Amino acid sequence: MVTEATTSLYRRLGGYDVIAAVIDDMFAALRADPAFARFASGRSLDSHMRARQLLVDQMCELSGGPCYYIGRDMRTAHDGLAISEAEWHANMNYADAALMKNGVAELERAEFLALFERYRNEIVETD
Repeated sequence: MVTEATTSLYRRLGGYDVIAAVIDDMFAALRADPAFARFASGRSLDSHMRARQLLVDQMCELSGGPCYYIGRDMRTAHDGLAISEAEWHANMNYADAALMKNGVAELERAEFLALFERYRNEIVETD
């Protein structure tokens, strides 16, 4: 018998389409925020789409789905971007808002955000 405890986060979220919708909504919010404009500067549409797909694949894999993340480790991918604690918190708020917008329940929202949180020390630059 499959119980909620043994059902993957991927399935409890609603699968690939929900994860993709969450990432799309989160990226739309980040793009609309002038405080994050520096992260989009000088990047082509193709580059934006690649970053989106890599994050969808990463979150799909981390949540127990059938995807395979082929991107770089988080420290390498974010090195030199000088991401601050304030930017980290804003990003997490946008992620949570995207989860809520897509009808993700509180328990699954917390688990999904924890997937991001595990990389905080590799992404945020404290210097």
